[in-house]
Amino acid sequence: MDKIAALQKLNEQMLSCQKCQLRQSCQRVVPGAGNPQANIMFIGEAPGKKEDELGVPFVGAAGKFLDEMLASINLKREDVYIANVCKCRPPQNRDPLPEEIETCWPWLEKQINLINPKLIITLGRHSLGRFVPHLKISEAHGQVFRRTMPNIGQRYFFALYHPAAALYNGSMRQTLLADFQKIPQALKKIEA
Repeated sequence: MDKIAALQKLNEQMLSCQKCQLRQSCQRVVPGAGNPQANIMFIGEAPGKKEDELGVPFVGAAGKFLDEMLASINLKREDVYIANVCKCRPPQNRDPLPEEIETCWPWLEKQINLINPKLIITLGRHSLGRFVPHLKISEAHGQVFRRTMPNIGQRYFFALYHPAAALYNGSMRQTLLADFQKIPQALKKIEA
C-alpha cells in the first residue's frame, strides 16, 4: 500500500474513533491535511471551532496567519502536512486534558511514521510538551531539538508559539514571523 492510500486508511480509522469523551461533544474528528510526502509536519494542539465545523486543521484566524507565515518562506499548505495532538475539539476551546492527549497519541504516532517528515514543527506548548517535556515554549521557541522517542524513533523538532498567540498578543506576531524565517536553514542543516 502506498503512503497516500495508507494515510487515507488511517484518516478513515480516526474518523470513526470513539475512544474519549471529546468525540461526544465535537462535530467531527479532524485527522490532518496536506502533503503526505512533506518534509515538514506542523503539529498543533487541538481543533478550534472552525476546524470542528470543516474537519480541516488550521482554517480559522490562526490558520490564516499560518498561511501567511508559510508564504513568507515560499511554502504553501500543499507543501507541508498539518495535524494536531488531539483530533477532536475540546468544549469551549479549553486546553486538551492529559488523558485526552494520551488517547490521541497513537493516531499521531502513526501519522508521523507514515509521513516521515524530516522536521516536525510544534505549534504551542501542548504540542511541544508532548515531544520535549519540561521545556517552556518561551525558552524553546525558534530552536531545533533532536529526540529519540518510542514508536517514532529519532526526530528533529522545531518549536514555535501557536499562531493563535499572535491574535491575542500583537508583539507575538513579530516573534513568530522571525522564528519562521529560521525554518529553511534548520531544514538544510538536518538534510546536510
